[in-house]
Amino acid sequence: MEKISIIGAGSWGSALARILGDNHHQVLLYDTNESTVNEINNFHTNLAKLPIGELPFEVRATTSIKDAIDFTDIIILCVPTKVLRSVLHLINENITSPKLFINTSKGLEPDTYLRVSEVVYAIINHQFIKGFVALTGPTHAEEVIRQLPTTICSVSTNKEDAKFVQQIFNNSTYFRVYTGSDLIGSELCSAIKNVYAIASGMLEGCGYGDNARAGLISRALVEMKRLVVAMGGKEDTIYGLTGIGDLVVTTTSHYSRNFQAGVKLAKGSNLAETIASMSMVVEGARTVEAVYDVSKKLNLSTPIIDAVYSVIYKQQGVKEVVAELMNRALKDE
Repeated sequence: MEKISIIGAGSWGSALARILGDNHHQVLLYDTNESTVNEINNFHTNLAKLPIGELPFEVRATTSIKDAIDFTDIIILCVPTKVLRSVLHLINENITSPKLFINTSKGLEPDTYLRVSEVVYAIINHQFIKGFVALTGPTHAEEVIRQLPTTICSVSTNKEDAKFVQQIFNNSTYFRVYTGSDLIGSELCSAIKNVYAIASGMLEGCGYGDNARAGLISRALVEMKRLVVAMGGKEDTIYGLTGIGDLVVTTTSHYSRNFQAGVKLAKGSNLAETIASMSMVVEGARTVEAVYDVSKKLNLSTPIIDAVYSVIYKQQGVKEVVAELMNRALKDE
């Protein structure tokens, strides 16, 4: 049995706490919202983020970042990339011993183009980083909290760290964990797929059908391959759980916040209105800035990414960009 701290008591942080508690580990959830912390401690629920399901008695919560860090040598990051730097600075101010960092956030930083692992190593004093693992794949918190069968991947350049995380999270009833070693490719895929989820939601908002979505997913894989390989990842990763698996689940499910954002954008909302109307962070809106710039610097053809960027940041109409995509020069697949 391990003692584990989760930074961020959102929907995914709470769902992971459910798994770890079911696996009989002691879990301490950190969150700044005092009412959320009190609800978890008193009623074992987090109704604002996950209106269904209960947390095991092994799960507790705190508003003290110091208590969360001192509780364990295993730190799980479950915060949006928008606030990641500020949270890591807070951790760095309080950390006193080496920790294994497990990240579940999915995104790239605009301007820096850094992956989450790179941000962690840029901010946390290296003597306090025991290892880094990305826990990523085709998962929705709403299904995990209900104990529906789910698969995910524990990815690290250190094989033993990947296996350790596999062991503490794997649940033979509903949560199967694989391991992987391509950290670059997995982190990139988990970030980029959010852009295509927005695109898929745009198709939904316009009333387009399954044919359009199937075409989107197929061509998105081509773009992902170009970006991932050009940025140092392995092509094989694209065809696994962290690649096509995550892409499919986020482009086809109404649970996806990025998908829902795309629907709203297609129906006339601007980015600010869309974000304001949603209870969870739309990571794809930030990531598209980064991957759009990267694709231009690397001279890569990424027409779907370009289209999403044009809708969000150039206020171009969704049907207009779809028409442009359909009228591109004919070519071999």
